[in-house]
Amino acid sequence: MIPIAKPTIGKEEEKAVIKIIRSGKLVQGEKVEEFEKKIASYCGTKFAIATDNGTSALIVALTSVGVGLGDEVITTPLSFIATTNAIVFTGAKPVFVDIDPDTFNIDPGKIERAITSKTRAILPVHLYGLMADMESINKIAKKHNLLLVEDSAQAHGAEIRGKRAGSWGLAGCFSFYPSKNMTTSEGGMITTNSKQVAEACKLIRNQGMGNQYQYKRIGYNFRMTNIEAAIGVEQLKKLERMNKARAKNAIYLNKKFENTKGVGTPQVPKNYRHAYHQYTLKIDDNYSLSRDQLLTKLRKNGVDARVYYPKLLSDEPFFKQYDRRELNIAKSIHRQILSLPIHPSLTRQDLDKIVEVVNET
Repeated sequence: MIPIAKPTIGKEEEKAVIKIIRSGKLVQGEKVEEFEKKIASYCGTKFAIATDNGTSALIVALTSVGVGLGDEVITTPLSFIATTNAIVFTGAKPVFVDIDPDTFNIDPGKIERAITSKTRAILPVHLYGLMADMESINKIAKKHNLLLVEDSAQAHGAEIRGKRAGSWGLAGCFSFYPSKNMTTSEGGMITTNSKQVAEACKLIRNQGMGNQYQYKRIGYNFRMTNIEAAIGVEQLKKLERMNKARAKNAIYLNKKFENTKGVGTPQVPKNYRHAYHQYTLKIDDNYSLSRDQLLTKLRKNGVDARVYYPKLLSDEPFFKQYDRRELNIAKSIHRQILSLPIHPSLTRQDLDKIVEVVNET
């Protein structure tokens, strides 16, 4: 089976982990601080705060900027459930806004009509590795004095006009789950240019503790370990190379599918850099099979294709109580999307196998 995702782990990571284990300094420490500094430098922010996973990063970031009980947070219905879970965990209410049919990201043109007196923040998701329209969203946030937090969990190295994901909002949140463009096994990171937000994040992730056993606020145990950070430092060194491999694979697949009727390849706006966390097709009625039939065919032929995501967050039973607005585009698109393997470990033979199954009539 050609896997949908595969972490690129080598001897460098193994050596780094062994060194930490032998040192006996396993939990949060110097290696975490080193990783934070390197991520901040890479993203172009002043600060980075490591967490134990991407969901924690979202919860900590939203809490640190002041989102709380009674607030409304505008977001997309097409994302991993962590996006909405984090909003609800703060006591706020998610407000779902429809998506753009080409980028699959939240549609800035529909955000303003969802703003109410209770709206506190906008939480755009850079889905599949393509950044949301942050230039337009930033203007809306400033116009209405709203907080802006990026869900950059899938967008390591993605850019708009050379400005990287995680550096556009008051805070950005990353995940380092094994399927991501870089991994620490589990792990997350918050990026920000605000010293106040950074200090709040550090407290919240560490039980609210400043100096040892001196507590300044309520917090959690959301700390990253030195072991995870050691992996992250080595992974970050490889990220650009791995992202270029993903882009090369995407270009190859785009070419092979350009004349395939009913198959839409990823659309990348001008001056955007797609990180290709996922390579997601749009299968319309002109294709010879339905999306689900193609999914079954791919799996039967040894290609681990996936649907991200089979259900809109707004349709989950525990989120139906929240404001969903009109989500006609999202409701249509989520029945058409299909993700194919795109990771750096794919061989030309793997890519040709994928193409053969999709293009075979």
